[in-house]
Amino acid sequence: MRGGVRGRGLSEEGDSDLDEEVELTLVLTPPKTDRQDSAELSVHQRVFNIANELLHTELTYVSKLHLLDQVFCARLMEEAQSRPFFPPDVIQGIFSNICSIYCFHQQFLLPALQKRMEEWDSNPRIGDILQKLAPFLKMYGEYVKNFDRAMELVNTWMERSSQFKTIIQEIQERMRKLLKVYELLGGEEDIVNPTNELIKEGHILKLSNKNGTTQDRYLILFNDRLLYCVPKLRLIGQKYGVRARIDVDGMELKEMSSAAVPRTFLVSGKQRSLELQARPSGDLWSCRYLRLGDNLFFVFSFQSCMELGKRAPTPIREKEVTLCMKCQEPFNSITKRRHHCKACGHVVCGKCSEFRARLSYDNNRTNRVCVDCYVTLVGVSPSPCGVSSSNQRRRSILEKQASLAAENSVICSFLHHMEKGSGRGWQKAWFVIPENEPLVLYIYGAPQDVKAQRSVPLIGFEISLPESCDRLERRHAFKISQSHLTLYFSAEGEELQRRWMDILSRLMKNNDEDLTG
Repeated sequence: MRGGVRGRGLSEEGDSDLDEEVELTLVLTPPKTDRQDSAELSVHQRVFNIANELLHTELTYVSKLHLLDQVFCARLMEEAQSRPFFPPDVIQGIFSNICSIYCFHQQFLLPALQKRMEEWDSNPRIGDILQKLAPFLKMYGEYVKNFDRAMELVNTWMERSSQFKTIIQEIQERMRKLLKVYELLGGEEDIVNPTNELIKEGHILKLSNKNGTTQDRYLILFNDRLLYCVPKLRLIGQKYGVRARIDVDGMELKEMSSAAVPRTFLVSGKQRSLELQARPSGDLWSCRYLRLGDNLFFVFSFQSCMELGKRAPTPIREKEVTLCMKCQEPFNSITKRRHHCKACGHVVCGKCSEFRARLSYDNNRTNRVCVDCYVTLVGVSPSPCGVSSSNQRRRSILEKQASLAAENSVICSFLHHMEKGSGRGWQKAWFVIPENEPLVLYIYGAPQDVKAQRSVPLIGFEISLPESCDRLERRHAFKISQSHLTLYFSAEGEELQRRWMDILSRLMKNNDEDLTG
């Protein structure tokens, strides 16, 4: 018997990609006894092992009968009744009484063996079960007598009907793919059934929410679900364990590719959200590929706002935030650590996320949530008077969220910057010029910060390339100068440098014309 125990992780966060699912094998233990006779114990052990092996053999056999009756026979009978390519009598002749055999094993023998193994300590025998059900095994006589005729019918209709041959080959290929994946998952996922169809499988890279690093993962896409799998440590043969199951119904897809992180897309479902990256070579996954199934299987809904707590949020990467997204205090590694709100996905400090609420998408388990989500989900304001929502404070002029500003911006990107005479060296930051404030340059610590570190009004500035006397060590540099203020900037490449200089020149020129006009 197999069982899985989902690991909740070593840390409070619980979403670390290092926290793999813990899978335990629950082995049926032999009956306990006070007798110390080793020979007697070995007899009990052998009897138990025989019974346990019989149960596992029966489980495998029933799964094969299920394929014959519910997949092969059902598919051919459906085709025979809907189209005149071959008569239903042919299908009945081929499969004989396989339906009765399947019902006997699935509804009687297997349940009886399972129940007996659960009661083995008090009733260590199986002979009575086999003796009671033995008369039903006579139905195999009819199946054996019909075997030669069944094979003759198969060969005849494979030659006579191209439609019959095509269906047989389609079913065989479909089952071959499902059984291959079934073995890949160690036989621990119920995927071999008539309604399942394998769409795609392959390697993928998972982007960590903490630091943006990648881990090798395996995706398996069916017509009704997406399995997110992690490698298992094995000496022989690669196997995978299922870390998350995401229903296709209600799944959202969003392409996230950028120059810094190419070939990325976001999969957001009711159970989990994943930011994935296709490998640079080989059989690529992509948001576009997943959408190929739209007309056949999938209905993807793109909603502007999600139902809080009812589906897994899209967590913001920790390295994209330098301030708590609620109280706006800067993070540090000792006294102000980063945490994810499990309801909205925002990165917040410990004080702003010291609340717990039950979340529907996580089977109503209690999770760490921020103060605002706590009020929304529980409907009760938190008692600590020291905690206040961001809406209750007086807003600063710098409280313009970086991600929202970047969505409607003239230009935005990472740059290195340095102020002349400040005594501070080069620092990397996120720069945004909003469309609704084209003469203000906002400087953020990271792309998801809710508050800018600084804003620079561009009125009166001039833009130019640095001079030799500036003695700058970085390449692709430019500067903006006013009477008593000079700011140096360095872009990652020549093209980005040119874009910033062109846009800043145009904005400053238009402003000068407005003032003189």
